[in-house]
Amino acid sequence: MMATPGLLRAVVFDWAGTVVDHGSLAPMGVFVEAFAEFGVAISVDEARGPMGMAKRPHIAALLAQPRIAAAWTEQHGHIATEADIDAIYDVFVPKNRAVAARFSDVIPGVVDVVRALRKRGLKIGTTTGYTRDIMAEILPVAAAQGFSPDCLVCTGDTPDGRPTPFMLWKALTELGVYPPWLCVKVDDTEVGIAEGINAGAWTVGVAVTGNVFGHTLAETQALAPDVFRMKRAEASAKLTAAGAHFVVKGVADLMPVIAAIEGKLRRGERP
Repeated sequence: MMATPGLLRAVVFDWAGTVVDHGSLAPMGVFVEAFAEFGVAISVDEARGPMGMAKRPHIAALLAQPRIAAAWTEQHGHIATEADIDAIYDVFVPKNRAVAARFSDVIPGVVDVVRALRKRGLKIGTTTGYTRDIMAEILPVAAAQGFSPDCLVCTGDTPDGRPTPFMLWKALTELGVYPPWLCVKVDDTEVGIAEGINAGAWTVGVAVTGNVFGHTLAETQALAPDVFRMKRAEASAKLTAAGAHFVVKGVADLMPVIAAIEGKLRRGERP
């Protein structure tokens, strides 16, 4: 089917922190636990740093941080090797799989927005830093709550993950959508925004429900107004600095942005 000139054809969402798991909490405790099994203490804030990457590169990025690298060397007598990264990853994956379903609640507003997007004729894709076996735990929980995308691209499905464009390009291929500027990538991480930019798509950063903000829905609602505003501004600034064309609190606020992007397309603008 030919696209109406200037109108979007697809929205591709990230998963954790964007459509499920408010605050992107599932992997955080698991990274801390996995490193602890090797005698190295890391904080949740440190664990969050590379969020959005595939999990093995995420572990490698953590081990490259000077403080963690020094702690590893002190504990093990040598800098971390590829074999060490593999060993931590082998501990991480089953732990992450075990907790994934518990952190699969669909974020409020997502189901209504996806319904509205589909009503406008848009296809719904997803990419994730999770592996397919971890997503097997999450998909049925999300589906039971009303979120089932038209396609899913996981870590391991492409030659490389974020910030490369490969997962997003694969999603667009599966959706049959081209050119990429008729797609919007929605993500809560800086590398996820980079994925969208590198693919040639519009990008929307999700500030409050995601990794940069880092709180559950209940914790977010309990924040003092001035603290909320400060944390929201910090998260928005990070996503904007990463290149996001727009930043919203959460997917619930996406529809006005879709209208704004379609206005730009009608005027001949490109991302």
